[in-house]
Amino acid sequence: MVRATGRHVAFQGTVSVEGATMPNGELALGAWGEGFVDRRHPHTYAHELMVTMSAAAGPWRGAVSAGKGFVAFGTDDPMSRPPLHYPVNHHYSQILERAVVIAALGAGPVTVEGTVFNGDEPERPDQWPNWERFGDSWAGRLTVVPLPGAEAQVSRAHVASPEHRDGAGPAHEQWSASLRWDRPAIRLAPYVLVEWARTESSEGFFVFHSVLAEGALRLSRHQIYGRFERTDRPEELRVSDFRTQRPPIDDSLLGITRWTIYTAGGALRIRTIADAIALAAVVEASYGRVREITGGVFDPEVYYGRTSFLALTLALRARLGFEGHRMGRYGLPEAGHHH
Repeated sequence: MVRATGRHVAFQGTVSVEGATMPNGELALGAWGEGFVDRRHPHTYAHELMVTMSAAAGPWRGAVSAGKGFVAFGTDDPMSRPPLHYPVNHHYSQILERAVVIAALGAGPVTVEGTVFNGDEPERPDQWPNWERFGDSWAGRLTVVPLPGAEAQVSRAHVASPEHRDGAGPAHEQWSASLRWDRPAIRLAPYVLVEWARTESSEGFFVFHSVLAEGALRLSRHQIYGRFERTDRPEELRVSDFRTQRPPIDDSLLGITRWTIYTAGGALRIRTIADAIALAAVVEASYGRVREITGGVFDPEVYYGRTSFLALTLALRARLGFEGHRMGRYGLPEAGHHH
């Protein structure tokens, strides 16, 4: 992040090398998106490239942001939240890696944001947005911060043909609402997020719901966290290696499954080097169940071999220099941040 002219102009860039470090995706319970099924896909190398101009006058504050980044919609990117593994609802609760223009206006505890962007999702790590489609999609978000660290948001988005790059696919109508409490500076550094999301496709013929709750506490060098999630997701025709075809063929949706996942984890900060690099050992366990809810032709037990799953992850997490930022919150003051 680089700021200039009295902090009224800022450049924000984030590079992701997941395309090189996990080119086949990361196995995660229920994860899906961008042509990957049952794996969390690699994000694009240029994850964020955003320029923001902001100003304030009296009680009012405003900002205009443009570039490649996150749509002002939904909740924080899972990358900046305590659990290691991404939730199933990543593509219902965040809209990312688009060419965006965002206008934000705030006064007191209230902020209103509007975004225009391109609907197409990237299909591979080195892909850029389809510039010809810029402006075919829009989103709005209302955020209220009634108390320090407390935040409520409601979002609405129309995403044109996200799964067909040339624009021939159905639109997604998306809603998101959440309550968040994050007080990293006080004892135990409590963090809580409760969110709900709903996505309609094919003019409401397919409807997907998601509820998620997660929280964390920190004491000295120790942190514990947990998450509960119940999310519906499409089950599409596989072409090879559990992948789906992009662009999708007609009638590729075989059914809708509902994933219920319980996650618990803990982290121990084991080393800080020169006050710049913090290392933490992490252990995380998840238990998930899946069932088909539409009466379609998709049988989870046939495709997955079973209907319940257990995942155990051991990791070393490194933080270099700073806590990161809330992706998609450009230009206006943030109501706290938890990493």
